[in-house]
Amino acid sequence: MNVEDRKYMQIAIEQAIKSVKEGGFPAGAIIVKDGRVISKGISIGSKNHDPSGHAETSAIREACKELKTTNLEGATMYESLECCVMCFSVAYWSGISRIVYACKKTPQMISKGYYEGDANNQSLNKKNNRQMKLVFASEFENDSLAVVELWEKQGGFNKS
Repeated sequence: MNVEDRKYMQIAIEQAIKSVKEGGFPAGAIIVKDGRVISKGISIGSKNHDPSGHAETSAIREACKELKTTNLEGATMYESLECCVMCFSVAYWSGISRIVYACKKTPQMISKGYYEGDANNQSLNKKNNRQMKLVFASEFENDSLAVVELWEKQGGFNKS
């Protein structure tokens, strides 16, 4: 990872913290294109009664509105958690070129219901007509997991 990736990943982690503060799931995402943050997303779909309101999908929607396009080719999505299959698919269909994520889907997170299952984004990516570059930002994994732990301490899914 380069200096720019580190800077943008930190913003994605900050979005995850914001999501928790607003009563959402501990995930944050941003879209960057041509060296500029185009959009930011938090995961408050449960609060808004929107099952598609994940951080990544929210950031993609906002980026498309901002750029007045449905084609985000050349853009990078930075995410605090590796995205679910839905968000991965939206990233694919929007033309995102690169995804950088701080925390992998782990069996523990899957068993807690934080993901829809154990579908592997790398395997899905290989089967797509166009492959996105997928980058695991391992140096940020503990930061991302700390946000998940904060969310769990605040009640997680059981929070009213």
